[in-house]
Amino acid sequence: LGLLRPSCVCAEAASGAQLPLFSSFQAVFDLLIPDHAADAFSPPRLPEPGAWDVLAERLLGGLARWDAEHFLFIAERGYLYEHNCAFFPLYPLSLRAVAEGALWPLQPLLRLRSRLLLSAVLLNSLFSVLAAAALYELGCGVLRCRRAAFLAALLFCISPANVFMAAAYSESMFACLAFGAMWRLEKGQSWLSALLFSLASGVRANGLVNAGFFLYSCAKCFALRFQVGSGPGRTLSPLWRQLLSVASSAVVTCAGICLPFVLFQYYAYVRFCGPGTGLELDVPKPLQQLALDKGYHLAAMSGVKPTWCSQRFPVVYSYIQDVYWNVGFLRYFELRQVPNFLLALPVTFLGFWAAGTYVVANPRHCLTLGLERRKDEQEGKPRAGFCCPAVFVYVVHATALLLFGFFCMHVQVLTRFLGSSSPVLYWFSAHLLQEHERWLWTEGAAGQSAVPPPMGPAAPRSCAPRAGRAGSTLR
Repeated sequence: LGLLRPSCVCAEAASGAQLPLFSSFQAVFDLLIPDHAADAFSPPRLPEPGAWDVLAERLLGGLARWDAEHFLFIAERGYLYEHNCAFFPLYPLSLRAVAEGALWPLQPLLRLRSRLLLSAVLLNSLFSVLAAAALYELGCGVLRCRRAAFLAALLFCISPANVFMAAAYSESMFACLAFGAMWRLEKGQSWLSALLFSLASGVRANGLVNAGFFLYSCAKCFALRFQVGSGPGRTLSPLWRQLLSVASSAVVTCAGICLPFVLFQYYAYVRFCGPGTGLELDVPKPLQQLALDKGYHLAAMSGVKPTWCSQRFPVVYSYIQDVYWNVGFLRYFELRQVPNFLLALPVTFLGFWAAGTYVVANPRHCLTLGLERRKDEQEGKPRAGFCCPAVFVYVVHATALLLFGFFCMHVQVLTRFLGSSSPVLYWFSAHLLQEHERWLWTEGAAGQSAVPPPMGPAAPRSCAPRAGRAGSTLR
């Protein structure tokens, strides 16, 4: 490991955990264990699959269940049904581009859906590799501890959410864009970061929350200027000009981040609430019958508009979450959902534990929202590790997502929801591994010392190298 760049090692680990491992496991277990007969979206296969399509379905079909059916259907036929609009367009567009571009030579062998499924596997493997590398670089910049950043990136590669990173879901693409945007923002590349955050909001709706990183960055920048420049000879006029400059920058970047969401809602309004387009002539009969059987609203139903079209703010996304999936505050708190709450218990406990640990370690920093200059920052020696000041905004972001997900969403999605949106779970887990490493690497049963990990000696809480212990492979 010492001979390789750590981000490359993380990328190798991510690629090794994705394409061969999950593809092999899902193929085996898909043959051994029958699928659960759930009342989920499952459109008919049109046209009939050929021999190579059947083989592709046998090998990769386990990665095309549940929400993956929506993404593949949208990539193949567009937003035909109303509830398809809960799934944002950038990921299906990427699948279609690869299927019609790089995989076009396979057209004689594989129909479009099979090529889309293969595109999903290839793209998600690539996005997972890039996300792991971006998470490592982000950790180096925020934690100021390469060893902790390396551990966090490796934990990302073996996360329980990894199965959704491999399937035809948008989590891997979102993680790649979100972690990359956070990394670029830490490096001071605001406009590139804003572009990546904007693309992320075109992948998943919770990308809108990432605008908070820019708002906090602008607030911290202004607070720092105010504290450094305050004094008896300081006038208020330059401060007001700085405030206007920072505020205008924040407004522009946040508007850019929200733009994909707004455009998609407008597209849905035009498609489902506008005048009839005559699309009913192009919709195959089996898909029309599926809409009648399941009560789906077709975009081609001329003259019949959904109820959300007449709302003051016709936002299809919130309507679908409310009507189709019953998403709302405490709506999931039912006795029959106890097993799903148990599924979400590990990530919920870990998230609250991380937030509590950070608050206990930095009470004043949290009370001042991290806007007050600390003594160690003034001396140019900020603390390193998970409890460093720079982690504050990430802890707030993760806690906000956790609270919203636990009380308002289907809790069984919390693992992939947080695992693809926030680095905090991986940073805190790496922090725990380092804190308790002395318990993990104890004397062997035969009285011989256990071999230390290849990443070098255990680092103390500050992540500073120990006295007299040089030669760590990660510095």
